[in-house]
Amino acid sequence: MTILRYIFIALEVVLLFNLLIAVHELGHFLAAKWRGLKIERFAIWFGKPIWKKKVNGVEYVLGTIPFGGYVALPQMATMEAIEGKSEEPVETLPNVSPLDKIIVAFAGPLFSFLLAVFFAFIVWGVGKPSNGSDNSTVIGWADQIGPAWKAGLRPGDEILEIDGHPVTQYSPMNSSGAHRGLEDSITWRIVTSENTNIAVKYLRDGKEAMAYPEVYHRSTKWYERKALRQVLIAPVMRSIIYVVASNSPAAQAGLTNGDEVIALNGKPIYHPWAILSVEESWSNSPVTPVTLTVKRGSEQFDRTLVAVKPIQPTNSNPSLGILALGDTTNVTLVYPDPWSQIQSGVGQIFGTIGALMHHKSEIGVQQLGGAVMIARVYYNLFESEEGWRLALWFSVIFNVNLALINMLPLPVLDGGHIVLSLIEAVRRRPISARILQSIQTGFAVLLIGFMVYIAFFDTGDWLRSAHNDREQVVIFAPAK
Repeated sequence: MTILRYIFIALEVVLLFNLLIAVHELGHFLAAKWRGLKIERFAIWFGKPIWKKKVNGVEYVLGTIPFGGYVALPQMATMEAIEGKSEEPVETLPNVSPLDKIIVAFAGPLFSFLLAVFFAFIVWGVGKPSNGSDNSTVIGWADQIGPAWKAGLRPGDEILEIDGHPVTQYSPMNSSGAHRGLEDSITWRIVTSENTNIAVKYLRDGKEAMAYPEVYHRSTKWYERKALRQVLIAPVMRSIIYVVASNSPAAQAGLTNGDEVIALNGKPIYHPWAILSVEESWSNSPVTPVTLTVKRGSEQFDRTLVAVKPIQPTNSNPSLGILALGDTTNVTLVYPDPWSQIQSGVGQIFGTIGALMHHKSEIGVQQLGGAVMIARVYYNLFESEEGWRLALWFSVIFNVNLALINMLPLPVLDGGHIVLSLIEAVRRRPISARILQSIQTGFAVLLIGFMVYIAFFDTGDWLRSAHNDREQVVIFAPAK
């Protein structure tokens, strides 16, 4: 059953992802028909055709590589590297006006944007799951040897500003409704800070204070993306127990699924990592008893546990036997209006482009994501119970990104076609077909190379994440 579920999720990802691409290409196709351009081929997916059929002079194709598609329009700037050689020499085809070319080029991004609006209205109607902590700026965890802790920040502190910029959420992908973008999030302000020490205004016990943690970069290998700035904190999250190992100290103490750990040794905790970090410390220090304050319904009680080493895996550190902690119980549906969703998508893409172009920014093309990353996001969303709602919401963001990125004035992209058409209008004569072919082919090769480059990092991230998330069977010896 598990294998069938994974296959079903994978099919959902492929179908939805390619639907978004097909709608974009449909815009070009319908506009080309309207303006009377010759259409040689409407292809869904790339590579060698596994199915094709010619109808009214147009060849409809299903390729073998299940991502993307194209409409072959030889009167536009052709891309033989992707679309194959044209059936007729371009020189023998009648010229079309620059306006027609602009309309056809613009139609693709327009259809992507309209699809984003369509999905935004659906999300407005059906809702989007949101965790109560999504918009919190309270620190849930701080590494005790990390820069934030050394600068005086502690779990429970509420971050108000980063480098003088107000923040309203921890991460931009957690936006649950109102117009919030990259600039409103803690993670974005830390990543884009230009200072060696980041100015953090926070609130503790009703009093405002300042901390200046030094930026930290995680070491990376040559095959990994370069790590961006961090201060080693995490957002607030409830510590609800989901799995307790049999015969473990937690099981012997009577802890069970659904219990919430609210304090450790008498001190409130704001993130599951508070417990996990204590367990990690026992890898190179003596095991000491810990007292967990547990909330079960309306009841609250303390349990003192002493970690023991599992018999499997043999290389495990001493553990309490709480195998899964987190919070999926505080999820409610929010109903963001379509305009705020579109604004959020536009704000994210412009924020990213601005960071890429800023000469002091650490964000480079290596940090961008491609088709593999998008597929991974959809796959992860569909794995959750409310995945279809989250996938609809992410499709709004993705289609806005697709529309705006394609409007960049670069050859191969729709914006490049528009720029070339404007040049043609100013010159009052078409640009040489041979020159256009050279420009388009050259940039197509560069684009394919760039996509392969990004896919290398996307795939590596996915594989490493899957390896780290792989469930291990943890077995404790029966109590004597």
